[in-house]
Amino acid sequence: MINEKRLLNEANSYFLNKEYDKALFLYSQLSSLFPLKREYKVYAIFCDIASEDEQKALTLYDYFSAASLEDMEAAISYVEEVVNAYDGDIDKMMEMLKDITETGVDSLDAIKYDDFKKLVDSRGSFRVAFEDIMFSTKVAIESKEDFFDFVSKLIDNGFNTTAYSYLDGFNEYFTYDKEIEELYKKLEEKKIANNHK
Repeated sequence: MINEKRLLNEANSYFLNKEYDKALFLYSQLSSLFPLKREYKVYAIFCDIASEDEQKALTLYDYFSAASLEDMEAAISYVEEVVNAYDGDIDKMMEMLKDITETGVDSLDAIKYDDFKKLVDSRGSFRVAFEDIMFSTKVAIESKEDFFDFVSKLIDNGFNTTAYSYLDGFNEYFTYDKEIEELYKKLEEKKIANNHK
């Protein structure tokens, strides 16, 4: 008998290790073995996106992993909308971006962390605010304290892959910093907890 959870964990490990061909093979297997579980097709799509835009695929994966714990159907629908927009459906893409501009975030490449915190307040949650900007805008971190606060909140809200990206990207600036080590430890604990769900 096939151990579905083990197979999914293995596929996810391949994906996070950027071995997209192996991950795609396992997601496809899961998809054919469990055709009613639409999430396996979604994971396979992330592998496809990774061949064109790895960062977008990792961010989508991160969002989906966190959001699916709360509401699988809503997470699948959201990802399908993003993928359709990504595939060139300009109307859909504009509709999705409308929400962002209504919250006062211009279509800039970066938003200052203080402005992002205001967005969090206006949207009512870190997760919602981050979802609003995660595909169009980067968060510009100007202090060490803001960096640690931001990465910690990414971890708390299930955006683990994005948190790893920020930590790995800034690691050279804060080498051997105790707080960096704590954040890596927090990520590992979260990863272990998620694997045992």
